[in-house]
Amino acid sequence: MSTADHAPGERVPKQDRSRATRQRLLEAAVACLAEHGWAGSTVAVVAERAGVSRGAAQHHFPTREDLFTAAVEYVAEERSTALRALFPQGAAGDHRAVVSALVDLYTGPLFRAALHLWVAASNEEQLRPRVTELEAHVGRETHRIAVELLDADESRPGVRETVQGLLDMARGLGLANLLTDDTGRRERVVAQWAGLLKESLG
Repeated sequence: MSTADHAPGERVPKQDRSRATRQRLLEAAVACLAEHGWAGSTVAVVAERAGVSRGAAQHHFPTREDLFTAAVEYVAEERSTALRALFPQGAAGDHRAVVSALVDLYTGPLFRAALHLWVAASNEEQLRPRVTELEAHVGRETHRIAVELLDADESRPGVRETVQGLLDMARGLGLANLLTDDTGRRERVVAQWAGLLKESLG
């Protein structure tokens, strides 16, 4: 039951309030990071956007690094859930739909926020190991989802590299989309990759 589901005057359990506050902070952190980059995304800015005090934000996330790594991880998990929900009965061999869904992972606010985090991590020793670990986790999960949706048999030579190449291509399209709307070219590339995957994976 969410806070909005409680009747007027009914006390919302402290645990529920705490969970709701944490989620608002995570969503606000990702939005701030995507819009303002690392330099413009302070705990105070995120707290204001989430509608909570700075003290409340620091109660949940003692450091700025805690807040932003948790935020990107949270949204990555949400995106994985959303991707699975697109194909509740499996992709049924629809390679183009799978490629398009995977590319979408890299053209939304999650990728933009993660990119800012990677740039910051390249210059900040304290942040780098945490972001590296997070990226490895997200990468493994995305690869696993891609293998499942494509029904790819990684015991066959070259299949693992083909799936990884797809994800590397999707990341590249996401980068291109940061500066300009790359929709037209992206659709052509998706179609080409879908054909290549059909030939390669069977």
